[in-house]
Amino acid sequence: MQQIQAEIAALNFQIQVLQQERAALNINNAISGENDSPLATVEAYRRHARENPQLSAELKGIDDAIAALEVQLHHKQAELACCQIESKQLTQQQQLDEAKRVAQVHAQRVNQLAGELSTEIRLLKACADYLSPMYWQVYYKPFITGFKTISVPYVRSDGEVWTIVNRIV
Repeated sequence: MQQIQAEIAALNFQIQVLQQERAALNINNAISGENDSPLATVEAYRRHARENPQLSAELKGIDDAIAALEVQLHHKQAELACCQIESKQLTQQQQLDEAKRVAQVHAQRVNQLAGELSTEIRLLKACADYLSPMYWQVYYKPFITGFKTISVPYVRSDGEVWTIVNRIV
């Protein structure tokens, strides 16, 4: 990418040099006639007429060179734009990879907590199963209800897509 930027700078510089050269040719060959004598004015016009075909050819050559360099410049600018887009996509890919690593850590932690929570719920159910008969005798109602619908979140992946599911405990 730096090489392309250097080539673009060189093309811009060369175009600027040619434009300055063209401007200098036009200025040097302008016919002034302000303070010149009539003979000097006539001589200036004659010289201009003699040199004009050569000057026109030289100006045309400079114009053609500038046009060719501008075409090259546009190609290099387009190439640079493509490189910048690819570079940006690479950066986005790196950001995506980093975010996936962070998500993986969180998913592992969720699954670890889901396992711990499942164990705690089973232990609570065991306590409820033990206490319920006695609790019914004293209070005429169950100690804990709803164990049939208890679930914990769990993260699973098929490689590309992650899914959070509820596992029944």
